[in-house]
Amino acid sequence: MSKARAAVVAAAASVMVATTVLAGQAFAEADQASPAAQAARAQALADGTPCSVGARSCVDLESQQAWLIDQGKVVRGPVKISSGGNGAKTPVGHSLRVYRKEADYKSTESRLPNGDPAPMPWSVFFEDGGIAFHAGNPQRSSAGCIHLEPADAKAWFDFLQVGDQIQVVKGSEERAAREAAGQAGGEPAESSASDDE
Repeated sequence: MSKARAAVVAAAASVMVATTVLAGQAFAEADQASPAAQAARAQALADGTPCSVGARSCVDLESQQAWLIDQGKVVRGPVKISSGGNGAKTPVGHSLRVYRKEADYKSTESRLPNGDPAPMPWSVFFEDGGIAFHAGNPQRSSAGCIHLEPADAKAWFDFLQVGDQIQVVKGSEERAAREAAGQAGGEPAESSASDDE
């Protein structure tokens, strides 16, 4: 084998090793929970929900249910919802925040068959991209928002205030993450280390 070809093979092997190491690091980092998820999982679960007591509203994308929570206690729910579909999934998040409320919002992205903006009554926005709780058909997927029956949407609008924490999770993943961290029912795991360390 010529020296030039040997150099090319050696360089390619180095790139493959570096890529494999970096990919392994990326996968390891992806497996680590975000600081917001870790903080949420350090709190107890609100009874009957997959969310922590610090949330003011909880959404479980798996069961397609939502709850309102006040000081760790469920005050409404579970109620039926529908979340995003058809390539417009509702984002998961442990520390989403209400940033705007608009009772008679009309969408600039979704349109009625006649071309008019689609109504989104009782909108409570909590994520970039116009993701909100609002009145809509809970039997039909949304473009990322959380559809609620009109009475539920009004209750969410009246209850939630700007700055309130929203958690949108997948229930089975939350339970698995808490079990893996050694948390029973969301209580922080006991430490076997002494306080002197």
